[in-house]
Parts: sequence; structure tokens; C-alpha cells
Amino acid sequence: MNPAAPGPKDAKPQQLLRALLGDFWHWREEHLPSAALVELLGDFDVTPAGARSALRRLAARGLLTVERNGRTTAYGIPRRSAAVIVEHAYRMLSFGASAPSWDGLWTVVVFSVPERERSLRSELRSRLRVLRFAPLYDGVWVTPHDRVEGVSDALDELGTTTATVLRSTEAGGTERLQRAFDLAPYTRRYREFAEHYEPLLERAEAGRVDPAEALRVRTVVGARWRRFEETDPDLPAELLPADWERDRAYQVFLGIYERLGTLAELRFRQVVGRISPDLAELSARHRLAGITELYESLAEHPSGDTPFERAADARRLRDAENGSPRHSDEHHR
Repeated sequence: MNPAAPGPKDAKPQQLLRALLGDFWHWREEHLPSAALVELLGDFDVTPAGARSALRRLAARGLLTVERNGRTTAYGIPRRSAAVIVEHAYRMLSFGASAPSWDGLWTVVVFSVPERERSLRSELRSRLRVLRFAPLYDGVWVTPHDRVEGVSDALDELGTTTATVLRSTEAGGTERLQRAFDLAPYTRRYREFAEHYEPLLERAEAGRVDPAEALRVRTVVGARWRRFEETDPDLPAELLPADWERDRAYQVFLGIYERLGTLAELRFRQVVGRISPDLAELSARHRLAGITELYESLAEHPSGDTPFERAADARRLRDAENGSPRHSDEHHR
């Protein structure tokens, strides 16, 4: 395999299935035959048994719907998840395009949870990390984003009464609050991401990527960028270091995602078409312009009560329990 290409086993079968259906089947009510989905996962070196197990598990969790016709089993996306997928895709594709604007105010959470309630304290910290807070001191967490509503909801859900939420400025500048955020790992990861995938982007621009590889690498690169979107504190430009290379990494990500879209969609249609030619013609890939238009057209944005959202929130909380983002660096070794 080309050294610039990611390994196909970097993501788990369930994550790959969700990514593939979210990318190419996000607004369809039709169900895809399980045989087609199993063959698609074969491009990622997932065994048929592993693929079928992933399908059953996703269906059991309410993330896929099941339709049976005789001996044929087919899977689809729950109708209520379509808008959620659009919103998640928009966040992934637009993240990194620019730093958020800032009004100069910080959201500060001050709390005191006794040692005997250690599990509650751990849960609260995880919730705060997901909301892009960082610890200034043990019981003082900060973020430059307005997260009053989100953190208030978290405190209510956890039943925490010994906490106060503030919106304030820092006297004498922002240096101490900035130090709460360790951006060094992100600086390194963004630089390594760009350096690693720039050769792949060059091959894509030169037309030297075939449809099977396009589907594989586009899916994996998208999954890796989503991890940045979920864990980067996304600080305003005023608080970023001089050597910040997220913009460079974003241009590489978006270039690969957009340029390989046509070929990746072709591969998706090729595989599905061997089982069901009529369904193959219905697939459609995400593009930044199209997904932005869909996102802005949503009459109502998701409210957190779909299986898709609950699964995404649960994964973020599991990752936050360790206190730091879990980015795999295996492709840099």
C-alpha cells in the first residue's frame, strides 16, 4: 500500500458502516441488502462474519432499521437520524475552515465535589471536556465558548448542586487562562496529518487513485478529521499559537474528501450494483456546498434524542474519561 494511504483496519466495522451509510445513503428511505454492505466492508479487510455482526449490533442499538423479504435482509437509516447525519457531516466538513469569533468572555465553572462522590466528579469532568472546557485548577474549568446552557443542563442531569457557572473576563490579560489548554499535541497532530496526507492529495490531483482506494481512504481520512472536530477545543484566533497548522491540515482534508468523492461514490455504486443495480443509482456523496445547503434548510435541528446522537455522545464521554483525546498515531510510524 502507498505509504500515504491509511490502513483499512484503522476503524472498527460499526464505525465504517455508519460512515459509509452516512456518506452515501444519508437521505434515503430505501434499505440496502446486507450482502452489498458486507461486500463494501470487504474493501476495508472486514470479514463477512465481522460485517454481519456489525450490522446486527447496529440494528440492535437502533442505529439501523431492518427490512426482511423472504431470505433477504436489508438495512437502512432511521428516518429521524437523517437530519442528525446532515448536521454531523456539516460540522465535520466546515470544522477548521476558520477559528470561531470571540466576545472576550470566558465561561467558568467552579465546583466542589467531595472525595466520597468520586464517580460523580469523574462524570462531571468528562461532561466538561466534551463541552470543550479545560481545567484551570482542580475545581475551576474554563472555555472561551458560551457554554452556559450546556453546562447547566449537565449539572442538572448529574444532580450537582455545589457548582457555579460564570461568564467573565480575566484581569490583566488571558495568559493564565490560555495555559489551561494544552495545544501542543494538536499542533503536532495537525502538522503530521498534513505531512502524511499531502502525497495522497497530490496523487488524487494527478488522477492516480482508483475507485476502491478512493472509497477506503476518503472514509478513513474523514473519520480522522471527525476526531479532530470532536476533541479540538476550537479556540478563537486570539488564543491560538503562532505555529498553529490546522488551516493547512484542513485544506489537505477537504481536498482529499472533495476530489475523491466522485471515485468513492463510483466504487459504492459498483459494489451495491452487483446486488441491486436500481438501488446503486440512488446513492449520493457529501459535498461541502451541498451539505451546507441541506444544513441551512433544516427546519429544526436535532435535539439529542435519536439513537445516532446518543451513540455519538456516549462515545465522546468514553473518550473524555481518560482526560485527553485519543488520536491514533499509528499511520505516522
